[in-house]
Amino acid sequence: MDITYESTSCTAKLKQGVIHYHDIGHGPCILFIHGSGPGVMGWANFQGNLEAFSKHFRCIIIDLPGYGKSDPVSGDPIGVCVEACIALLEHLDIKKTHIIGNSLGGIVGSHIAATQHHLVSSFITIGGIGINIFSTFPSEGLNLLTEFVDNPTIENIKVWLESMVYDKNIITEQLIASRFHQATDPKTLATTKELYSRNAMDNITDFRQGANATKTIEHLSSIQAPTLITWGRDDRVSPMDSCLIPMRLIPNAELHIFPKCGHWAMIERKLEFEALVLSFLQVIR
Repeated sequence: MDITYESTSCTAKLKQGVIHYHDIGHGPCILFIHGSGPGVMGWANFQGNLEAFSKHFRCIIIDLPGYGKSDPVSGDPIGVCVEACIALLEHLDIKKTHIIGNSLGGIVGSHIAATQHHLVSSFITIGGIGINIFSTFPSEGLNLLTEFVDNPTIENIKVWLESMVYDKNIITEQLIASRFHQATDPKTLATTKELYSRNAMDNITDFRQGANATKTIEHLSSIQAPTLITWGRDDRVSPMDSCLIPMRLIPNAELHIFPKCGHWAMIERKLEFEALVLSFLQVIR
């Protein structure tokens, strides 16, 4: 079977509205949860990894509410995404799953792993979780994202995309055009503004630097599943120092740092990432 967007595309009507997802492969389940940002959706984050993982696992890639072809849902952005992921797994009658999450997807996955112990076989994150120790917040990449949200031009999305990677050659004109087209869709842009408008970012900054800062990480110690934290050494969105507290708080966590790699380890260090995760999952299975 050819692995294409169309051949793997599915929808589910849930209480959260219509959720779009991709479904391919057989065996134990992996739920892939994408990150946030202009024009992102599950397929954009993980399409390149399906060939490797679908040989051994049933791969479910969700479009979170308000992204891709999924309906937007009002409320706390993280909570809404957690609920949608759990509801989709229930809809598909999946009793147990591995989770691979990138950035926002890692944050969402961490909350699922912390609260749904019976559901999560293992948790793998690509950046995202944690809290800055030495680096400033917002990071360079987040500030560039906010600049795009406030002024959604093709030049601004190009600059933001280049901040996501170590090797800028990955950011092709085709990728820029595709992401800009999706990012300026009214539904997608509204979803992005909820998290990354200047006002929203100022509120997050105040929260993370105030008395409530530890609330963003306090759930991590409740994660019981074997956990693999992966990070790009040159991540300009979630700087590498953010991984240090999660590495200590999550009881069964191990950490792998990819050199010459930005925020998209599953794309920029594709082969190494796939080999690392498959070997990690092989032991758990």
